[in-house]
Amino acid sequence: MTRLRSFALPVILIAVLLAGAADPVVAENAAVQDKPADKPAAPAAPAAPAPPRPIALRDILAWKSIGAAELSPDGSWFMYRLSPLEGESEVVLKQVAGTKEHRFPIGEAPRFGGGMRTGFSADSKWAAFLSYPGTTEAKSLRKDKKRVQTTAVLVDLATGEKTEFEKVRGLAFSGDNPGFLALQRYAPEAQEKDKDKWTGSDLLVRELATKKEINIGNVAEYAFDKAGTRLALLIDAQGQAGNGLQLRDMASGAVVSLDNDKASYKSLAWSEKGEALAVLRGKEDKAYEDKLWSVVAFSGFRDPQGPRKTVYDPAADKSFPEGMTVSPDRSPAWTDSFDAVLFGIHEAKKKKDADKKEAGDAGSAQKGEELADEDIPDLVIWHGLDKRLQSEQQVQEQSDKSYSYLAEYRVAEKTFIRLADDTVRDVAPGPKQRFAVGEDIRAYELDANLDGRSFSDVFVIDLKTGKRTPALTKCRWMFMTLFDGTHFLYYDDGHFFTYDMASGKSVNITRDVPASFVNEDNDTNVVKPPDSPVGSTKDGLNVLLSDGWDIWSVPVNGSGKAVNLTVNGAKDKIRYRRVRIDPEEKAVDLAQTQYVAALGEWTKRAGLGRIDKGKPGVTMLLWDDAGFGGLAKAKKADVFVYTRDTFKDCPDWFAADALLKNGRRLTEANPQQKDFLWSSGVMLLDYKMDPKSGMDKPLQAALFLPANYEKGKRYPTIVYYYEKMSQQLNRYAQP
Repeated sequence: MTRLRSFALPVILIAVLLAGAADPVVAENAAVQDKPADKPAAPAAPAAPAPPRPIALRDILAWKSIGAAELSPDGSWFMYRLSPLEGESEVVLKQVAGTKEHRFPIGEAPRFGGGMRTGFSADSKWAAFLSYPGTTEAKSLRKDKKRVQTTAVLVDLATGEKTEFEKVRGLAFSGDNPGFLALQRYAPEAQEKDKDKWTGSDLLVRELATKKEINIGNVAEYAFDKAGTRLALLIDAQGQAGNGLQLRDMASGAVVSLDNDKASYKSLAWSEKGEALAVLRGKEDKAYEDKLWSVVAFSGFRDPQGPRKTVYDPAADKSFPEGMTVSPDRSPAWTDSFDAVLFGIHEAKKKKDADKKEAGDAGSAQKGEELADEDIPDLVIWHGLDKRLQSEQQVQEQSDKSYSYLAEYRVAEKTFIRLADDTVRDVAPGPKQRFAVGEDIRAYELDANLDGRSFSDVFVIDLKTGKRTPALTKCRWMFMTLFDGTHFLYYDDGHFFTYDMASGKSVNITRDVPASFVNEDNDTNVVKPPDSPVGSTKDGLNVLLSDGWDIWSVPVNGSGKAVNLTVNGAKDKIRYRRVRIDPEEKAVDLAQTQYVAALGEWTKRAGLGRIDKGKPGVTMLLWDDAGFGGLAKAKKADVFVYTRDTFKDCPDWFAADALLKNGRRLTEANPQQKDFLWSSGVMLLDYKMDPKSGMDKPLQAALFLPANYEKGKRYPTIVYYYEKMSQQLNRYAQP
């Protein structure tokens, strides 16, 4: 679609203003000379408000956006970061229903990547976040090539009182336990430069109610379990003295050593509910460049007899692939039934012979001297039979170096099973870890990189035995393993299919659905591309699919009737999209209220609605000439937040109840906008392409009017063509 937007008038206005402006110093001197000396000066009249002016570069750099927004668990507080395009940010803590607001400058926070590492305590009484050096200090540190260190800020929400902790690189509240905050400090710079490098640094654990603090030294990694009753610690000290895995009971303060050795420990991972954990343990070996790793895992933390220890060391297993070791680049993980531990393996690189290395170094040095005065070309060689383009190889170089093959150790059987290898490299365990799905792309990889169409041969892998069974050949669209753990979803020639991994049978599940699941708006070189599926239902009986308009609940086994959950999307040309409001959700629970975002294809109106249990059809809660997004719910209360924006209103946050009624505005990111010239409005233009072009179908364009627009007057216009830009009619454009 076409987007038309005029930027010319503000430029003209700037020119007019510059041409008619008097020098303020000259004007002031003239006024003084003309004033009679024997007459007292008349009282100054109130200054008239300045008329709106064009936006200058300095105004654009100061324009703010909202990021890292979140609700407290009880929905009583809203925290967000307010950042200019250039300059220092602030964190704002605002009471959702009350009038309290706390603002804290946090320096020059990164705008993109890594998030801001914020959080609320489980009882919603405390908030914490990291702050950064100010602009001047940050520039000085970068100039001197010194690292920029962050400071942790803890806020008592009742009073707004803040407590700062300097040189803190990470923080975490104690899960569902509201009692503690852990703060990890930076290691001293001297430690980082030490050849005998160790990664541990001080961990400060603060009891929030009493303000008591304990300092634990040489902590490389830490993690609370979900309940927040236990704190797992990986110790990494100089010379590996006392290294190991420790567990602290947060109620009693008792600390026990679960494993210790003259080794390095990393990749600490709790199970979802805190019943088990796993780590990697690595030891130096003179024959290898890197450490050789093994898996150390514990399960049964809630059992009366205490946790059970499982160790898998490849060195003691003759069935382990020769020349390989456990990969330190993939965290180990228990299966849901705790019958196996999943981890990665990769090639173990042996050290080169010392004499050969020295000879090679000497030769390299001599060669370097010979070529010192020559211009050495930056030559990249690409072989015509390479399956990946050279540019792709360069971009993926780091991921290639850290690549690992999935494997597992089965606890009861005491057996190692390799799940992925060079033939089937990509293996993904399904939910409940009964089966895994693997893909082999070797036969199609080169063509895929040349024409953009990817295919794979799909295999089903039995996680109990490692048996690999061919399932599909040259599959174009393999999507997901469904939540029941025994089916996966794929697409072919306009229809969705499920594959039963136990029986090896495929079923066309959309054959009798009165809708097309072909994405007709996809203009790439693909035949009958699909609309992306929505997800699997929690009961494992259905899969949710989108036809581009409506959301359908379709039986996994192909029997039974599909249900159109949104009902009127295709009929009224409204595009519905399900909104996930539970960040911990693994599958869609249709027993719960579902929320959807909606967009009118031809009206450009948008909104948010809900689908109640057992009642297909959307109850539209918000519907306006605006854009809506960010819908989220408090973890422990029916408090919702969402954003709303228009062509002239920047995206601000609002709070409401489950019906999204009477939204209360929580933010105002750019109140200064009233001081500037802005678009007078927007228009939606309907038109058709020239029939000779072969695209004789209705199209639309969004026309953004200039400031102070006068109907009938001609204006210069900038035209921007790029796919469906008319969808931005009611959306805000950041200067």
